[in-house]
Amino acid sequence: MQFDEVRQHDVAHGEHISSVLDRLARHQPSPWDADFREAVAGGVAFITFAFDIDGVSMEVAKYARSFEAIVPGIPIHCVAGNFGGKADAVLDPRWKRHVLADADGWDKWNDGVWFHKLFYEDLPPNSEQSSALASEIWSQALSLAERLIAYIDHHSIRLLFTVNTNSNPGNVAFGLALVLAAESTGVVVINNNHDFYWEGGKAGCKRNPGEEPGPRDHFFRNHDNEEFFAFFQRIYPWNGRRWAQVNINTLQSRRLIDRFHFHPENVFTIGTGLDQQFFRDNSPAIRRRCRRAMSHVLGGGPLISTTPVDRFVDDISIWMADQRPVVCSAESGQTLDITSDDAVVLLQPTRIVARKRIWKDWELIGALLQHPSFADALRQRPEMTVTLQITGPVPIEHQEDLERVVNGYRATLDELSPDLGRRVFLALSAGWQSHPTLADDIDIVDIYQLADLVLFPSQTEGRGLPIVEAAAAGVPIICSRYEPDAVFSEVVGEHLDPIDRVEYEVFPEAEPGDDLLDHVTELLFNSATRAERAAHNRAAVEHRYSLVALQESLHAVLDRLESTVKGH
Repeated sequence: MQFDEVRQHDVAHGEHISSVLDRLARHQPSPWDADFREAVAGGVAFITFAFDIDGVSMEVAKYARSFEAIVPGIPIHCVAGNFGGKADAVLDPRWKRHVLADADGWDKWNDGVWFHKLFYEDLPPNSEQSSALASEIWSQALSLAERLIAYIDHHSIRLLFTVNTNSNPGNVAFGLALVLAAESTGVVVINNNHDFYWEGGKAGCKRNPGEEPGPRDHFFRNHDNEEFFAFFQRIYPWNGRRWAQVNINTLQSRRLIDRFHFHPENVFTIGTGLDQQFFRDNSPAIRRRCRRAMSHVLGGGPLISTTPVDRFVDDISIWMADQRPVVCSAESGQTLDITSDDAVVLLQPTRIVARKRIWKDWELIGALLQHPSFADALRQRPEMTVTLQITGPVPIEHQEDLERVVNGYRATLDELSPDLGRRVFLALSAGWQSHPTLADDIDIVDIYQLADLVLFPSQTEGRGLPIVEAAAAGVPIICSRYEPDAVFSEVVGEHLDPIDRVEYEVFPEAEPGDDLLDHVTELLFNSATRAERAAHNRAAVEHRYSLVALQESLHAVLDRLESTVKGH
């Protein structure tokens, strides 16, 4: 079915979109005459909503480098609606970039107008409003598909590697466009799913009595509008003949097979790949070097000039515009030296978004500061400081989540004496990877290895990469048993022998208990305990998450796609 045929369809409501999808699903493309390996060697296009300094972009970079190892010389194309200011720190400069206008997601999809109408406003079935919205999405999808097809044809691209575009509905028009473009051109698609809309979300009528709302419930706002929800479910994800579904955990794969009836041979689960640098020596000397580099990011020298938290709150909207590294303190005129042996650094290695629940870090830190065993260490070391460092940026739509984190810091200070409060800091290091004073002097491994402890109280995760990365870097972690619980269990290796399981402390949902606080104090101040934990966790993750294992997984996907296009 050629794109010209698709474009001729008159779409007046959602059922018409479903009708087009039915025709595309029935279409049987001709087998490839060309040699598959030679054809895909012409280039692979990695497609997502936006590239920036975030977990998805970093994973895409690993996939791209794996393809370069599998198919030497393969051209890499990065296609997205937006390339953020920090994308240069993640994407290799030799990879081609293409901005596909209007393909960004969420609040950046036409300023969030359509996302809000679909998922935050009522869309009555069989209404004029519903039909008008379906027509608008179809029109946008045609424009996006036409421009994407032009880019694919111009560069002779036969392989698309889509990431989250057809699992997390940040831009429904773009998700539909990718289906139209792929089915019209006959390319093969590796559809990589990090998060599905149903993970942490369901319709209110399906929620059990007393069950708390989920962070993705909004995607089900209009589930009773069948003409909309029918085609919505069809494309998230699309069960195409030349599409391989590549998920990041086995629970996702099982659900596609068991509930949505995807063919098992077209569904894969791949892990992440960790650079060997993660497993380098984590000595006190390495930690001091990493902290010296970070001190330049945070303040320009060993002594960091801080910003009073009250002033930061007053200017928070201004900070959101450029998100430069900053350290907040209780009072004005303070400085911080994170290179000191008396500096304790607690790391939150994520973006600031609601489901990460970063505000809970301050509940734990506040309890720790007043716990007898930790308080004794504070009294014995009067120069000791405690800093919570958050590495990731704040998406523009999550300013309220940043405010909640900062207010948690202020609430913690209110519970402390002024003398103690002056020893507690909040560092926001968004932008560290492209800081002009650093060049290549600091990387993600350095960020972990400057920390004494990693905090990760997330509510939901598709994988939970900080657990794996902290274990490899030899840094202890306190993490929640996030949802889905089966994913958490898989990541830490609860199905494996004890020697192969990641050891961790459970982030408390309620007030931290004395046993946990005692154990955290032990991990922070007893070098023998830390070394034992580091050695165990590194051995537990090294063979499960190597780059070689990732390349082998991608090889298997390509083998399946080759069989598909040959008609086997």
